[in-house]
Amino acid sequence: MLEIMRVEKLSPETIEKISHYRYDILIEKQELWPWESMLHEPAYVEFLNIEGFNVLLPVEKENHPNISVLRFLVSDDKQSLTIFLMDTTHYTGSDAGVVAVCDKVPGEDWYIAVIYHACRLVTSQTLIGEKEWGAIHEHW
Repeated sequence: MLEIMRVEKLSPETIEKISHYRYDILIEKQELWPWESMLHEPAYVEFLNIEGFNVLLPVEKENHPNISVLRFLVSDDKQSLTIFLMDTTHYTGSDAGVVAVCDKVPGEDWYIAVIYHACRLVTSQTLIGEKEWGAIHEHW
C-alpha cells in the first residue's frame, strides 16, 4: 500500500527549500505566487495521491473532496505531470476546469505544482448548438 505524504511530516529543510518555489496561477487573473504563501500554515495544504503519485497543489485541503481528476499524464522521464481536473469548490460545469503542471522536487519522490490554471472543459464529446457554431464559424 502506498503511503500518502503529509506536509506536516516534511523536514524544516524541505519546507524551506520548497517555500522558494513559485507557481503560476490563473484563476481570475494570472499571478506568480511563492509556495511560501501556501505553506505558512501546515494545516492549509496537503498532498493528494493521484494514480500513485504524491502531488502538492495550491488548493486548500478542505477543498480536496471537490476535486476530481479527468486526465493524468506522466512525462516519459517521470519528472513532470500534467493533470486536468475539475474543482467544483467555486465553479460548476465547464467553468470548473483546471490544468496543473507539476514537477518532481529534486531529491524527493513527490511533485509540486508550478502551473495551476483555470480552463474551460471542452472535449470531443462537447456539443455546440448550431446557432453557436454558426456564430463561431463566422469569426474564422
